[in-house]
Formats: sequence, structure tokens, C-alpha cells
Amino acid sequence: MSAQAFCKPFVVASLRLGCWSRAVAFAAMMGCTLFPARASVCQKPVYLTFDTGGMQRAEWIAQLLRDQQVKATFFIANEKTFQGDLALDDRWTSFWRDLVKDGHAFGSHTLRHGRILAAEGGAIRYRPQFGEDAGKILLMSPEAFCRELRSVEDRFFEMTQRRFDPLWRAPGGYTTPSAMTAATQCGYRHVGWSPAGFLGDELPSDRYPNKMLLQKALRDIRPGDILMAHLGIWSRQEVYAPMLEPLIVGLKEKGFCFLTIPQHPNYQLKR
Repeated sequence: MSAQAFCKPFVVASLRLGCWSRAVAFAAMMGCTLFPARASVCQKPVYLTFDTGGMQRAEWIAQLLRDQQVKATFFIANEKTFQGDLALDDRWTSFWRDLVKDGHAFGSHTLRHGRILAAEGGAIRYRPQFGEDAGKILLMSPEAFCRELRSVEDRFFEMTQRRFDPLWRAPGGYTTPSAMTAATQCGYRHVGWSPAGFLGDELPSDRYPNKMLLQKALRDIRPGDILMAHLGIWSRQEVYAPMLEPLIVGLKEKGFCFLTIPQHPNYQLKR
């Protein structure tokens, strides 16, 4: 009997019981695969993306993606982390370099993770969450807003020698026509997320427990959806990140495959 044939009954039973880690460990020990090889063309793509957040689960998520052989897209801001430093401080250099080596995609999430507010005159109203102007409403020209997007890319390049893909995501998804125009003029295309792809890791866990969020995602996600989560969340009591493993496994069981945003037909752009 082949190792694959021997593995299959045990692995399937473990997955049905929700024992994801046990199934993965047994398959690795026996040298068999959880999922048969499929054609090279991805027929049911989904696009997993992460915003920086507080970085509490960043290392765990990076390892999960390696274990599951999933490529994702990361939207990066220089946010405060759970260690009291910032996401683009030197301490995080090896983390970002490893993600680059893993073949992920990257875009701007603004340098200071600022909220874009309704326009006033011709200016872009921007309220940074971090930095010396944190909490203040700044009136930014298109050129200044472009620097806000590009500064985080420049710092990432210093750390990794890799430029961002021509992508950005507004914090909270809030943007305006003037901000969108400014970003487009300096080479960035905005990426939101699909309604079913909002994984809910920032919602209050007393009203949206992990099990509910996982079931909803597995039920509602469709081919082409862009999924969004964070590398860490400050406010949620029940940590969502452990749901990413059963989510990925469950979507693979349904025939889904994972691509990066630059592979999305609407975002195949070059500078």
C-alpha cells in the first residue's frame, strides 16, 4: 500500500473532526500530501491579504503560510507593534526579508496608518494614527499624499531590497476620489476586499465568535474574492488567527486555490 493510500483515511477523519494540526503533522510524518496535485491553472482563485495591525500573530501567520504553501499579499504601514516598537523598525527586518523570500506580494497601507476623511477644497484630509502628528487632521496636497504612500515603500526597500507592487489599501478601506486620483498619479492602484472576504478579525468576539466567523467565510466565499485579515489586532479578546488554518484547509477542500493580488485580472499592473 502506498503512503498516500495509507494516509488518506486517517487524514480525512482528522479533518472532519476539526483536528487540523494533527492531520498536517501526520501527513508530514508519513510523507503524503493533504491535497492532491491539481492542474497548474487556478480555476477557483481567492486572494488572501493581510494588513499590518499590531503584529501580535505575524510570525505564526508567516509560518502557517509556509506550511500551507499559500502566497498572500501584505499591505504595510509603520504601525505600533505589541512589542512597543514600529512594524518597520530594524527588529522586524528579518521577518520582512523572510516574507520576500517566500514569494509574497506587498503594497502600501500608508506610512502612518492614517484615516482619509472627506475632502476639503482641493486638499486631502488625513488623520495619522502614528507619528508626531498622530490624531491631527492634516491637509495634504496630492504630492504630499504620494509621499505618505511612497515613504513606507522606501523604508521597506531599505530593509529588504524589494519594491512594493503598485498597490495600496486605505486604512479601514476609507478613501475619497481625490486620494484615489493622487495615488493613481503616483503609481498605486487601490485594493479593497470582497464583502464575503471580510474575515472579521477586528470585530468584537462576544458578538462574533471565531466559530461563527469561520463558518460564515467557508459558506460565503466565492472564486475571485479578496480576503482581508490582520497580522495582529489590539481590541479583539478571542484571537482570530488560529481560524486561518481551518479556513485555508477548508477552502482547499472546496477546490479553491490562493493567488496574490498582482495575479488578479484587475490588478496585473506594472510601473
